[in-house]
Amino acid sequence: MTKKIEDFRIEHMLGAPSRRAVLTGLGAAGLALAAPRGAFAQEKTLIVSNWGGDWNERTKKFVEIPLVESQSIKIVHDLGMEPERKAKLLAERRLRRGTVDVVHLNEGDSYELYNQDVLADIDFAKVPNYADVVPALKSKPYFVPWLYSGVTIIYNKDKVPNPPKSYAELWDKKWAGKLGLTNQLYFNYVMMAGLLNGGNVTNTEEGKKRLIELKELTQPRIYAAHQQLAAGLANGEVDIAINYKARGLQWANDGSPLEIQYPSEGAIAVMFGAALPKRAPSPDLSLIYFNAMLDRKAMAQLAGASFYAPANGKAELSPDLRAKIDFTPEQAAALKFPDYAHVAANTAEWLEWWNKNIAR
Repeated sequence: MTKKIEDFRIEHMLGAPSRRAVLTGLGAAGLALAAPRGAFAQEKTLIVSNWGGDWNERTKKFVEIPLVESQSIKIVHDLGMEPERKAKLLAERRLRRGTVDVVHLNEGDSYELYNQDVLADIDFAKVPNYADVVPALKSKPYFVPWLYSGVTIIYNKDKVPNPPKSYAELWDKKWAGKLGLTNQLYFNYVMMAGLLNGGNVTNTEEGKKRLIELKELTQPRIYAAHQQLAAGLANGEVDIAINYKARGLQWANDGSPLEIQYPSEGAIAVMFGAALPKRAPSPDLSLIYFNAMLDRKAMAQLAGASFYAPANGKAELSPDLRAKIDFTPEQAAALKFPDYAHVAANTAEWLEWWNKNIAR
């Protein structure tokens, strides 16, 4: 069902049509004649760029297999981390035809790529389920909002009876060797540190200095990805993590003795979704995919499995699940949304800085 992305690159880069000759048996003798040109049909293949791991598995389970592939659309996965996938799309700007139809990304990355002439505006009139999206989330004509959460403090309730109530309280030697971070959230950590002492999400130069201080004070364990951090919490390597509320709820649901603390500064907000590359080879199929992403039933299933809050306001969640995954009105009002122009201008430098100063 899944074909490697490399098999398609040459075809799409050269702009060659994906067609197959059709032979029709005629007459009792079974004479085979080539069908006329109009009988040729383009293969329905959709290339989706996404993260790997459990994120991709849930996307396949609740969206792609039941709602897209059921329409005789073959999905080809191009999986990887954000920097590599973004670099690929940027490189394809010079091609007449790209190799990606749908790209999963966060809202900040969508802003960056749109302003780099990578993403197209989406005709949401052709995405019926977009009508159900919470109005406040409909802020960008090139981005399909899907799932959201916030960066919180996750802790082992059996080992940390008095958890830090704020980001600032993590800057303490008593957490030495107990704190876990992941390379996947480097940009969130830079913004988080900028919030200290009454700062804001653009106070990132000061934030970088404070992260150096955090490293010196606590010597945090740095994990490559969310799954490795989850294992570290489960096996007792670390007792505290800074990560999305949704991730903490997932790991608690898997059996780890974890609780969530909303930081007093206000949690850094994160929104995940998808976008349409300008040079997508099959943009009409992309619209079908976007509509499937926003399906009410699929969104409710995703919320139940991932604990991210759904962008579809009509997703049928139980009151208990909605209370667990969403934020209180006070917490929602305190969420710190990134300044996406600032993030776009600095994220590449932040990644290089993080790799040199924190991750090593």
